Amino acid sequence: MLVARDISYGTGNREIIKNCSLSIRPGEFTAIVGPNGAGKSTLLKALINELPHSSGKITINDLETRRLKSKPLSRMRAVMPQHTNINFPFTVEQVVEIGRFPHDTNPAEDQHIINEVIGLTKLVPFKSRTYQTLSGGEKQRVQLARIIAQVWDKTSHPKYLLLDEPTSDLDIMHQHGLLSITRDLLNQNIGVLAVLHDLNLAAHYADHMVFMKHGEIIKQGATEEIFTKENIELTFEHPVQMLKEPENGKMVAVSVPNYLKHQTQKEINYA
Repeated sequence: MLVARDISYGTGNREIIKNCSLSIRPGEFTAIVGPNGAGKSTLLKALINELPHSSGKITINDLETRRLKSKPLSRMRAVMPQHTNINFPFTVEQVVEIGRFPHDTNPAEDQHIINEVIGLTKLVPFKSRTYQTLSGGEKQRVQLARIIAQVWDKTSHPKYLLLDEPTSDLDIMHQHGLLSITRDLLNQNIGVLAVLHDLNLAAHYADHMVFMKHGEIIKQGATEEIFTKENIELTFEHPVQMLKEPENGKMVAVSVPNYLKHQTQKEINYA
């Protein structure tokens, strides 16, 4: 597992995240949700040691991350930031190849993995395209392929993908396409952690959800247990209605417009 225990981080006299603890298990998808400024991305950056946590401990597969060198750590976990700028005219295949840099495998094995990952992420038609010519959704899929290639090897130890708002600039089709690919990876002994803004998207794909507010984790657990009206309203300080999808039975949160929020639930009809 990738485990954080009582992680805190602050700058100056301000604490941005406070005593946050969570576990990312291989084979499971965990989503972090919360309002703007809740500390979601800061927590993710602390998890990858991009920000120095002032207290607490982070371990990956029972090894303390601070004691690991960058190459072995990079083979166990890969990170997809919110935005990635590439100024050189790399092809899609070359961008995916960057993910292989932490490995000491031979060129033939690397090429086999690159081809495998490009197929997995449905990028075969774009393989020779220059990265800058792609749409936003296609670029995000290439970045996902790059981090998959980074953790793809023959070892049996669990690996982890950490994604910071991977769907924020994507349309509906590309949002579901990208998250569907990450769900498929769970069968490869990979754990996924994603910071997501869309509550219903998070609830649809995540096995576990983490609710953050004011730099603290206020609720976490199995999605079907904690994706409730009470927890959502507590976290976001805004009224919602919970509806059940007729096809799969999953709950969906519908926000109540401000001009209706003082009306009773019976008065609001979304049918």
